[in-house]
Amino acid sequence: MKSRTTPSRLRIAAAASVALAMGTTGLTALTGTASAATDAVTVQYRTSATGVTADQAEPWLKVRNTGTGTLPLSTVKVRYYFKADSAGAAYRFACSWAVKGCANITGTFGTLANPTATADRYLDIGFTAGAGTLAPGADTGDMQLRFHRADWQTLNQGDDYSFGPSRTSYADWSKVTAQVSGSTVWGTAPEGNDPTDPPTDPPTNPPAGGQSLFDDFNYGSSSDPRISANGWNVRANSGGPGVPGATWSPENVTFAGSGGNSVMNLRTSTAGTAESTKQTEVLTKAMKFKNGTYAARVKFSDAPVSGPDGDRLVQTFFTINDLKAPMADDYAEYDFEYLPNGGWGEPANILYTTSWETYNPDPWQAVNQHTESRQSWAGWHDLVLTIDNSSIKYYVDGLLFGTHDAAYLPERPMSINFNQWLIDLAGQTSTTARSYDEQVDYVLHVKDQVLSPAQVAAKISAYRTAGTTFEDTVPNG
Repeated sequence: MKSRTTPSRLRIAAAASVALAMGTTGLTALTGTASAATDAVTVQYRTSATGVTADQAEPWLKVRNTGTGTLPLSTVKVRYYFKADSAGAAYRFACSWAVKGCANITGTFGTLANPTATADRYLDIGFTAGAGTLAPGADTGDMQLRFHRADWQTLNQGDDYSFGPSRTSYADWSKVTAQVSGSTVWGTAPEGNDPTDPPTDPPTNPPAGGQSLFDDFNYGSSSDPRISANGWNVRANSGGPGVPGATWSPENVTFAGSGGNSVMNLRTSTAGTAESTKQTEVLTKAMKFKNGTYAARVKFSDAPVSGPDGDRLVQTFFTINDLKAPMADDYAEYDFEYLPNGGWGEPANILYTTSWETYNPDPWQAVNQHTESRQSWAGWHDLVLTIDNSSIKYYVDGLLFGTHDAAYLPERPMSINFNQWLIDLAGQTSTTARSYDEQVDYVLHVKDQVLSPAQVAAKISAYRTAGTTFEDTVPNG
């Protein structure tokens, strides 16, 4: 197979030349229910950008706990609905000031399944655990939020469902919706777009059978002959992505016990020069994976193991095939990419999921769809990707992170890859040696079956209960 040769998110940084199909979705809870007796909120809204046209929209919000119990804000999501100014318009979220702290507030854009005359997109406002809780009767205080077009063109608010030009002081506003643990408890969505409440008893037993790849990464070292025998390649050849002149270092791929399981560790290191930069990648030798479910448990890191922080690092789990010609329509790539220190025009940590149709490396042109979340994702996360004949879905820790369109479905099989690499050496210019770790607990692919995150967890548990550390029944071709 042909290794990845160009950094995928660099394509987004070149947005002016990107033929981009934007359509992102926010995090939607899959499990859990809310009780009206105990979990209830109201949302108050005001705006200081009252003009029909404006440089940016300013939905300032307060969330009040009107229930009878203490409410963890991390279970709350507020949705603001608007009409995109054009089909391909991209938007950026920002928090100007908040009583709870802007670092504890997230903003994720999505596309409505049933567009109306006043809404085809939405902005989901969420909270990290650092936002804390609300006692009964308490509210979040001011959240001075805003969003703008990525190209900073003037936006039109006049046809936005949730926009209230006369609301210059806080008051209850039912044109935004709020969910607690995935159940809608406030507001009215545009017709046909009520946030879907999760099932009260989602299935957890995976379908019987199914041709599968499972690897618990129970190896001794990167030179363990079982790695190659089980269909993996620990990369040593030169080339991109990453710092030109850097090497790909098999010896930096190691295996150790963690939490009772064996985990694979990818270490990337540098001392600020191309010659000192060692990147890591592990990938399947065969391109035989297409529709179905992909899953991995991955530990992202924000800080180096040692040395100064700040390098523009990419930590990944993805599938890919080779680009046979510029803009070839049978190219496919599906990424989870975490940038702990930003990069590609982003100033801080961000997680991307991206579905690729094709690209032209020179001059740069790309066709893709992505979802992003600007917050720290350090720590262990269960990542699930499903591909059927209608859509591509990405899940993080059991929550739906993004749904991408059928236009991006794969035409040819792909490989499965993990890598960690540096975008450039400009993020940290020190010549002091430093290294970063990305860890992988397991990987799973089930051919032609769409599994829920709960079903993935059940399948992994069954493998481990049976003592199975590796299985590959997925046919070649």
